[in-house]
Amino acid sequence: MEKQHNRGQDGAGIATIKFDVKPGHRYISRYRAMGASAVADIFEYVQKKFEAVHKAYPEESKDPQWLKENVSFTGEVLLGHLRYGTHGKNSIESCHPFLRQNNWMTRNLVVAGNFNMTNVDELLQQLYDLGQHPKEQADTVTVLEKIGHFLDVENQNLFDQFKKERLF
Repeated sequence: MEKQHNRGQDGAGIATIKFDVKPGHRYISRYRAMGASAVADIFEYVQKKFEAVHKAYPEESKDPQWLKENVSFTGEVLLGHLRYGTHGKNSIESCHPFLRQNNWMTRNLVVAGNFNMTNVDELLQQLYDLGQHPKEQADTVTVLEKIGHFLDVENQNLFDQFKKERLF
């Protein structure tokens, strides 16, 4: 992220995802910041968390599994993004990664990207026709919900199949 810092970003964000987490434990962490120092602000925020943990639990903080089970921003997947605004509002809500949350672990989605879509109105209409109500008319929200729709369909198909086969 720091190597791209000179692009003139107006915000940044990171997200981490943990695999194989017990029910009732957080497995997605996200932090976003605005402004010219957004990258530094994000890493300072995360670093302070680790410093506090190391101070309180010096031995445990050397164990990656313990960190994963007890500290945010640890896990198997890390996604970072710089917002290089070309369109839309300059706000924290416009900073990626975007997060689509669901109570079912396999239906959560984290997305980041820099792009401008030319067919956003058509794709939004398809979502409306499905009965969805995206919270915003923006390229990334549309992509997030479009991917999310297919994720939901596949999850439901698997759920129905496993239920029919009495696998749960």
